[in-house]
Amino acid sequence: MKRFSASVSPEGSLEVLSQREVNSLLDTSARGLYRLFRNCALAVLNSGSHTDDAREIFSDYRDFGINLMQRNQGIKLRLENAPASAFVDGKMIQGIREHLFAVLRDIIYTHNEIEGDPTIDLDQSSHITSAVFHILRNARVLQPSVDPNIVVCWGGHSIGREEYDYSKEVGYEFGLRGLDVCTGCGPGAMKGPMKGATIGHAKQRISSGRYIGMTEPGIVASEPPNPIVNELVILPDIEKRLEAFVRVGHGIVIFPGGAGTLEELLYLLGILMHPENVDHSFPLILTGPAESADYFAAVDRYIRETLGPEAQKHYRIIIDDPVEVARSMKQAMDGVKLHRQEGRDAFYFNWQLHIEKDFQEPFMPTHAAMAGLSLHRDQPAHRLAANLRRVFSGIVAGNVKEGGIQAVEQHGPFEIHADARMVASMDDLLQRFVQQRRMKLQGEYTPCYTLVG
Repeated sequence: MKRFSASVSPEGSLEVLSQREVNSLLDTSARGLYRLFRNCALAVLNSGSHTDDAREIFSDYRDFGINLMQRNQGIKLRLENAPASAFVDGKMIQGIREHLFAVLRDIIYTHNEIEGDPTIDLDQSSHITSAVFHILRNARVLQPSVDPNIVVCWGGHSIGREEYDYSKEVGYEFGLRGLDVCTGCGPGAMKGPMKGATIGHAKQRISSGRYIGMTEPGIVASEPPNPIVNELVILPDIEKRLEAFVRVGHGIVIFPGGAGTLEELLYLLGILMHPENVDHSFPLILTGPAESADYFAAVDRYIRETLGPEAQKHYRIIIDDPVEVARSMKQAMDGVKLHRQEGRDAFYFNWQLHIEKDFQEPFMPTHAAMAGLSLHRDQPAHRLAANLRRVFSGIVAGNVKEGGIQAVEQHGPFEIHADARMVASMDDLLQRFVQQRRMKLQGEYTPCYTLVG
């Protein structure tokens, strides 16, 4: 793999840093920020990679280095042995350059203004929501005086050509209707809707189309930002990333995916099923091409067998009809707008949506934590959804995240304990994901989990 070394200056954002901020970024001690910054920067520079194994990426580029330099005119980043694909004729691609400095902006802000602020208590639910708000505001994602029009698109990074092309068609129909797109910023079903929307926006001569990408340090190497993202945000962890999606988005469309997509669906269903959100307007559509009909039938069956028929009322499944998906979402925006107006809530941030701490607290998928999850039906459905969400979060970690891969190699697969019926439902769904190659981009998949009933 070719390497390239260069010095890069920021453009338009975060052009100056204090000496203290520079020192904290270059601190290579165990508690320093350097490793976090380096790994996120490498992920951005490695956009277009064909592997989702974070450890493999870091190993391949173990000679990559990044250094901050203070200059009279501001700061510069000195990159050593960076992926050559990030450059054209010796100059960094502009979109990658913007993403690189978005990483710097968000890591600095989170460290100083969120984690370093003694008035912010991340053990309190309202403070967690405020932290998400401040990170998004600092990234200039929150835009007042704009009617609801952001569709969050979730789906797998490892999908087939038919599903990818279908996600593009849906995005195209969104663009024709003036809807903006927000995704997890990576490849596959995260890239397709954005790519389609660019054409729809172009046809309508919309030059201000927004393609918002939200990620977090644990997944960014496995799902590096695709080149269409024009607003990138790095949230501190998966829980704050998920909250950012539902606070900023006005509706959600879910395409086929693997464990990560189920994690997202369970997260949202758990929130919508909470009694305090019973009247909340939040359109949710599951969709894919005709080839994906069996996939969604299996997902729908799993939701019914675990969370019950009430959970199924919160979404609609539309198969092989991009126009209907976009038309339905566009029409639903009127209901979202009315709901926000009646509740005197902002269009740009969904303050009214109630999110319990069960959905906000960072879950560390250790073997003990995975084995100790409460997976039984003798609890409110929204709490069961929170724990099922953690199951799939742990599987994602064991599949593609550096720490999760290491933990499984050292201690064996995660054990997931549940009653026999729930184990059977989960096993059926996960086996389908494996057979359909939804768990890994390349190579044979070795399960990082064992189901115990």
